[in-house]
Amino acid sequence: MRRCFVAAFFAFLAGPAFAQVEVTNAWMRPTVEGQMGTGAFMTLRAKEPMRVVGATSAVAGVVEIHEMTLQNNVMRMRAIESLALPAGQAVELKPGGHHVMLMDLKRALKRGEKVAVELHLETADKRRVTQPIQIEVRSGAPGNEAKK
Repeated sequence: MRRCFVAAFFAFLAGPAFAQVEVTNAWMRPTVEGQMGTGAFMTLRAKEPMRVVGATSAVAGVVEIHEMTLQNNVMRMRAIESLALPAGQAVELKPGGHHVMLMDLKRALKRGEKVAVELHLETADKRRVTQPIQIEVRSGAPGNEAKK
């Protein structure tokens, strides 16, 4: 009985670290052998105000949060320190906008597989939490994938 109570107590404490953010429509572009990077896209909705401050994945040496901006009629991509997630609002990560960039890929990512990514989040009170997610490798967004 005591073990059950202790396990339940620690599960309660760990609870806030999981599912802080609802992730929908997550997908990632497939790659070919030798390709060093790809983007991951999704919609994020936080229960409380927070920020995405990073990400990691075993398939990539470097994972960053990126934004695309138009400067002098040229699209430019750059890493950003964080991405705000206002409470209850959908934040879309999409091609041509904010996205998760996986670089220094350790292997090719094949269509149909799921890739584990861990989002690094910071709450309004500066607590750091992580949230594991699975991202499907697809040719396009769910519902819009090109038929092959």
